[in-house]
Order: sequence, then structure tokens, then C-alpha cells
Amino acid sequence: MHVSIELVPRSKTYLIDQLESIQEQLPTVNAINIPDLTRMDLRSWQGCRIVKPWFDLAIPHIRAADIRIEEPLPMLDEIDAAGIDELLVVTGDLPPNGVANGHYTSSLPVIERIKKERPHMKVYGALDPYRQSFIDEIAYARTKVDYGADGFFTQPFFDLRLMGIYGELLGDVTVFWGVSPVLTEKSHAYWVKRNRAIFPDHFDCTMEWNREFARHALDFAGQRNDHIYFMPVRVDAAEYLQGIV
Repeated sequence: MHVSIELVPRSKTYLIDQLESIQEQLPTVNAINIPDLTRMDLRSWQGCRIVKPWFDLAIPHIRAADIRIEEPLPMLDEIDAAGIDELLVVTGDLPPNGVANGHYTSSLPVIERIKKERPHMKVYGALDPYRQSFIDEIAYARTKVDYGADGFFTQPFFDLRLMGIYGELLGDVTVFWGVSPVLTEKSHAYWVKRNRAIFPDHFDCTMEWNREFARHALDFAGQRNDHIYFMPVRVDAAEYLQGIV
């Protein structure tokens, strides 16, 4: 089972500090995944190259929206050079008009192309339980599998019942189940309004509630022989997860 922490690539120094802390204080963590954020100087695969001396499994996010599918994918050579053989393809945030750099590329042809050019790589797609109906999201997930996806990274879950439903619908597909702490009413409102996230009635913006949910989510992923990733936004990873992972 892989237990991953998502780290924002703010800088090389920041990543190294985080990696040292995680390795020392969270011994069960055995993977790191890095989002690709256009506002950061470090691209995700460059961040993962920094990760490799600390963790064998480093998973960069690749933004399909930035890719012209008919052109070369130079990041694949950098990913190969870093010894990275697993990655996540996401669509990526788009401008309000829905077009990035004058074009639009969905994740489907990017997944297909990477699997064709790098068949040895594990390529994950994104699964968002909040953007559409169960039927439509599962159908979209199955289409990604048809295009070559080896499994999925989910948006963070906050309700074990919803995880259970998606677990049943996905069957034996490999999943990295996402979990993120929500510790303020402002953050809770963001997840509900921006991402249409579902929270249980007993949700509480406390570290105690979030740590307990992390325990249950970890157990859930383990029972399915799946994986999990934690996204500690604006909170120290060790404070959030020490004693759990």
C-alpha cells in the first residue's frame, strides 16, 4: 500500500525541509505526489526530481490543458531522466473562457499518448466525485481506463459513506483516495461552494475530527488494497498525521 503526501513545490528549499520532516516523523509515508501549479517556478516533474533521493515513488501531476497533443512532450524525457515511472494526468484549471493558451486538450488524449510513448509507465487519471452524477463520473472514469489509465487519484473525500459508494462502483480499479484536513469555516465554505464537496452532518472543523477521519480513510483504502494520499493544506503534515501514518 502506498501512503503519499501531496507537497506544493514552493521552492527546492521548501521541498527538502518538508521531505526531511516527513521521512523523520511519518515513517509509513512511502510516496510523494507533486501538483503542477502555473504560479510556481518549479514544475511538478522538477519537484519530483528533488523528491527521488528521499522517496522512491514520486508522482508528478501533468496538466493536459497546457499540452498541444500534436507537439512533442519534452517533460517525458525529464521524467525518464529522473527515474519517475508513475504520473497523474489532470485537465488543469482553465481560464474563465475555458481555453488555455488558445487551445483545449482534455486528459483523454494525453493519457493515451503517454501510454503509447511510455508503455512502462503507470498513468493515473483524476476522479472528481463532486462534478457530476455518480453514473456520469464512473462512465468518464471507465473511458479513461479505455484510453490507458491504470487507476485514479480522487479529489479529497470527507465522508466515508461516499467513499464506500465510489469504491463499489469502481470495483477493482486501483485508486489513490484523497484526504485533506479542513480546519476553518472559511475552508469548509470553499470546498462546499467551489468544489461542491459533500460533508457528513457530524463534520467538525477540528484537528481531532480530521485526524479521526484520516484514520478511517486509511483503513478503508487498506481494506480495498488501494492507496491513499493526504493533502495537508496550510497545516503541518506531522501535526496532522503523526501517530496515524
